[in-house]
Amino acid sequence: MRSLTLKLTLAFLLVGLIGSLMVALIVGLRTRSEVDLFLSLRDRTILLNALRSYYETNGGWQGVEQVLERTAPLDFYSRNLVLADTNGVVVYGRRPYRPGRQLAPGMIARAETLRSDGEVIGYFFFVGRPPLPLLSDPRWAAEAALLQRLAMATVLSAIAATIVALVVGIVLARTLTRPIRELTAATRAMARGRFDQRVVVRSRDEIGELAQAFNQMSADLSRAIQARRQMTADLAHDLRTPLSILRGYTEGLQEGRISGSPTIYQIMHGEVEHLQRLIDDLRLLSLADAGALSLNRRPVDPRALLERAALAHMVQAEQQGLTIRVEASETLPSVAVDTDRMAQVLNNLVANALRHTARGEIVLTAREEGAQRVILEVRDTGSGIAPEDLPRIFDRFYRADPSRSREGGHQSAGLGLAIAKAIIEAHNGAISVASRVGEGTTFTITLPVVRDQKSRPAPQETSVTVSTGQR
Repeated sequence: MRSLTLKLTLAFLLVGLIGSLMVALIVGLRTRSEVDLFLSLRDRTILLNALRSYYETNGGWQGVEQVLERTAPLDFYSRNLVLADTNGVVVYGRRPYRPGRQLAPGMIARAETLRSDGEVIGYFFFVGRPPLPLLSDPRWAAEAALLQRLAMATVLSAIAATIVALVVGIVLARTLTRPIRELTAATRAMARGRFDQRVVVRSRDEIGELAQAFNQMSADLSRAIQARRQMTADLAHDLRTPLSILRGYTEGLQEGRISGSPTIYQIMHGEVEHLQRLIDDLRLLSLADAGALSLNRRPVDPRALLERAALAHMVQAEQQGLTIRVEASETLPSVAVDTDRMAQVLNNLVANALRHTARGEIVLTAREEGAQRVILEVRDTGSGIAPEDLPRIFDRFYRADPSRSREGGHQSAGLGLAIAKAIIEAHNGAISVASRVGEGTTFTITLPVVRDQKSRPAPQETSVTVSTGQR
């Protein structure tokens, strides 16, 4: 039994069958009990009326046993009857209440009074429970037929309820398993390489949440596979270009078509360095993906990190006529970072800012947010990033401008920001970007502070211009 639909159908059927049988059993027993009680009360009234009529006709109880034992159905209901006269002397009864026995006053008090025209004519009670009618006796044929009809109606109702439970079970089972079957089919299609699978979300319950999770997984997987394919193509392109250059020069040198010179060797060396940087970047990303990126952390003043990055690009900023400013308090809490890795991140961001800023300034700021985080920002007044490029700006090999030249080394491969994100996340931080075309771009880095901070004076904001050029 491997079908979930069949299992659920049988489960619903079993529950319906058990419920129907329980109802039929309880209703049958209760009906029999109520009919018996009704007949007992009815015939008890007949018995008492007969006794009252006998007394009024005969003026006493003499010979009452013959009437009770020879008249149907009085003979049946008088089996447990004890009848006493007004003096409490038994006139009809069986062991231990035989005729002639004097009843105790307490027993008379508990007995029921038999009256005629308002006068007491005797006392009676039943020994044990009043006898129930035997429905097999022809005298109760009508009652037996009624019980039989009720029993048949109960059985038919149970059968109908079972059939309804079966139909409802089939419908519910198919309704419950339909999205599961769709998920199974979509999963098998994905296993065959079709990653664009989606299923219809038919409810908001757990199965609906499962369908939504599957759709999200499928979409993420499709994007990841597309990104991997694009990355493979971009990687092949980035590797092919320097290899083609090197091959052209080496073949020319081998065949004697060109002669060696310092310029040629410098070009070849530059391409080898480009290949080496690309391989190092890919290795760094693979280590970050595996969670094996080694970090040599130590407490560092955030302001020192920004000043180091600004000084490293001071000459290029002067050549471009730009200003680099550092705005940070001298009393910011320290952050535990790998200084070389963080320098790599900040250098990449500042280099990008210089590349895309024609005039204005580049501002490096640091501030404390709450008591747990420090915010670093690299803000420029450059050309900005198009809104459609912002969501993918940290993707590997993604270039907002595909026609960009290879100048700048590994940045041109589209790995710089991906590496920056990997390094920041390895520090338990986060990096984000905000930009408006024509107004500039701001990269924001959030880092946790070192928890064991000594008391320090209140922060005082300072602004330091590291390098100034003509705008």
